[in-house]
Amino acid sequence: MYAIFQLAGFQYRAEEGAVIQVPRQAAKQGEKLNISDVLLVNANGASVIGTPFVSGAKIEAEVLDHTRGEKLVGFKYKRRTKYRRTLGHRQDYTEIKVNKIVSPKS
Repeated sequence: MYAIFQLAGFQYRAEEGAVIQVPRQAAKQGEKLNISDVLLVNANGASVIGTPFVSGAKIEAEVLDHTRGEKLVGFKYKRRTKYRRTLGHRQDYTEIKVNKIVSPKS
């Protein structure tokens, strides 16, 4: 069984027991998250597709940790003007573990 859900403008595929990195959430470590923006649920080969969300479906997850991604380097350069700028960015992530996918039929 798997589900596709939307969180913070991004879409993710979740299976029970999977650990997923999502954009930083305002939840503390160990707290439970209930995600109700489920776009698709596939159980035993039968798919339920939402318009846009599947009513009655939700994902129960647990916050494992707050981490940061690897550093990305941006570089600006203009020729013949001695103009160079280097800037870096690290994205904040929250690691969640999917405990249960609640299907609308169950």
